[in-house]
Amino acid sequence: MAGQAVAPLADDTPRPGLMVFYGGTFDPVHNGHLAIARHAAQELQVPVRLMPAADPPHKDLLGADASQRAAMLVLAAAGDPLLEVDQRELRRAERQPGVPSWSVDTLRELRAEHGPDQPLALLMGADSLLGLPTWHEWEHLLGLAHIVVAERPGSLLDGSLPEVLAEHLQGSWADTPAQLQMAPAGRVLRLRQPLYGESATQVRRLIAEGGNWQPLVPAAVAGYILAQGLYGARATS
Repeated sequence: MAGQAVAPLADDTPRPGLMVFYGGTFDPVHNGHLAIARHAAQELQVPVRLMPAADPPHKDLLGADASQRAAMLVLAAAGDPLLEVDQRELRRAERQPGVPSWSVDTLRELRAEHGPDQPLALLMGADSLLGLPTWHEWEHLLGLAHIVVAERPGSLLDGSLPEVLAEHLQGSWADTPAQLQMAPAGRVLRLRQPLYGESATQVRRLIAEGGNWQPLVPAAVAGYILAQGLYGARATS
């Protein structure tokens, strides 16, 4: 497979536990994000690490900044053994201001940190998988980690994949979560689940319009948004 640089583990090699990372802007984190992460954690029997993306360089912020988005994630994950927050992309942006925070660089950092035998997985939605060929150095992602796809039944993955993506993923599909433990990288697992309909864009719009947005986010996150006045929030909304 193109870009697959990490070899499978030998049958007699002790296998470290799978580590799963779920990246995104989380602007703001909402119940749909958390449903995806918790379902994956339950199916894979490991915590999911939520990774907020750094602020893009040379671009005006439309919502919360990176520190605020990370603070909301910490509030959302507090007390939940299925969830953790990993702020490595924010720390890297502080060390390298103005440098884009590419997913492939994050995976390279994780691979260097945890070694060649550690099973790593990147959790994403079906729409993100379909858009993978637009990602920076996307051909190298499967050589660094597995991909876990959260999707609704009847999703676009049930149709014909773009030719370049189908060719790249050929022979990579996993049938069970256990297969992700058998190699450090290189497999794609589909997790069917009921997904929430809201998006971060819709949540921001409801907040700005004074709509009924608070049920769409954890209570602690709603309190933070109100206290910070994010997205045009008003205390009376």
